[in-house]
Amino acid sequence: GTREVISWKSKDGATIEGILIKPADFDPSKKYPLLCVIHGGPTGLDRPGMLAGDTRYYPADIWAARGALILKVNYRGSSGYGEAFRSLNVRNLGVGDAWDVISGVDYLISKGWVDAKKVACMGWSQGGYISAFLTASSDRFAAISVGAGISDWSTYYYNTDITNFTRNYLGADPVADPEIYQKTSPITYVKAAKTPTLIQHCDQDKRVPIPNGYELRQALEDRGVPVQMIIYKGFGHNITKPKSMRAAMDHNLAWFNHYIFGDP
Repeated sequence: GTREVISWKSKDGATIEGILIKPADFDPSKKYPLLCVIHGGPTGLDRPGMLAGDTRYYPADIWAARGALILKVNYRGSSGYGEAFRSLNVRNLGVGDAWDVISGVDYLISKGWVDAKKVACMGWSQGGYISAFLTASSDRFAAISVGAGISDWSTYYYNTDITNFTRNYLGADPVADPEIYQKTSPITYVKAAKTPTLIQHCDQDKRVPIPNGYELRQALEDRGVPVQMIIYKGFGHNITKPKSMRAAMDHNLAWFNHYIFGDP
């Protein structure tokens, strides 16, 4: 496939860039499934290179070869775009990030390239949090995968090994400003959830402790939303052994191949 940098306007007018991967035989007159892969950080960055770090969990080129578009969104807060852009998600985590992903999806739909019924989203860490936010707050996606994602900022704040990170972005602790924690937490919006969701989490994760995964899984199950949670035992925030990385990749392949491509 081919890789190119594209840009579009988000809901609030911010210019957002992303990496678009097209199948090798891309035909602009056809409509393709679209899979969004969201980087972590939030200060990560996607570039149009072959060996992206997220390929250990999300095999974008396998899906592109099968006939899908892949969009990697450099949402607000990503590095490489200057201080003002880095600050656009301060006290706006999740909310503004969701604007950036959905507006990118809408941009590609407007070009006539996307089958709007076959759109998916996935990501690890901050990308998992954004995916969880979209699971809870949007009906735009046919399937979502949440990797090591935050579901409740209060749960995260009191359990993570980087407590100051939360205050840096939200401006206060949960007791001092419960409203900002509610505004930015996927769990706040989960009553509206409908999207089949795969949750992937490691049991020794101190950065995004596993109660975040359990909380989202139970909330989705309580509402009858199709959900599966897979726990990778013995790992921290990231999976570090090739066999288990391959397992996580295979789990994502099975999930999206079913919901996007119709496989058993």
